[in-house]
Amino acid sequence: MMHDHESDDEPLYDGPSRSQLRREALDVLKLAHALVELSEAQLAHMPLDDDVRAEVLRARAVTQQIARKRQTQFVAKQMRKLDDGALDAIRATLEHDRDRARRETAALHRVETWRDRLIAEGDEALNLFIAEFPAAERQRLRQLARQAKTERDAGRPPHAQRELFRVLREFLAS
Repeated sequence: MMHDHESDDEPLYDGPSRSQLRREALDVLKLAHALVELSEAQLAHMPLDDDVRAEVLRARAVTQQIARKRQTQFVAKQMRKLDDGALDAIRATLEHDRDRARRETAALHRVETWRDRLIAEGDEALNLFIAEFPAAERQRLRQLARQAKTERDAGRPPHAQRELFRVLREFLAS
């Protein structure tokens, strides 16, 4: 029995499925949300055309939740008009920023860990630190760690802790 349409071995439609189109639209919406949440500095170096940048700035200015949601959806609609290369460039820049933020956070945690160890463990931790970083100023670090411990024990403001953190951060960053 033959049907009125083409033969059964040829597909009727070979474009993206409705589900695929929806997934792509939701992906662009997530991208729009991420852009709206960026800081001014991060947004400044995003590879956006002027129209999309203006809409992102407009969405950021909206404070009412439902209105901001609508504006963010409009940003996504504008972004769906961009070619795949432009969207990929935006994604790559966002991912690069996230990676950099993760590295910076990990570096700060490393500094905090060393600071806390130097304060809590004293000369033992200092010897380990010097073994790992021979160029460090042993006397300065010991002095700051002891002052920080004294401040902490006395419940005073953490001036020496902050100074120890700054010294360690500068040293570990180099």
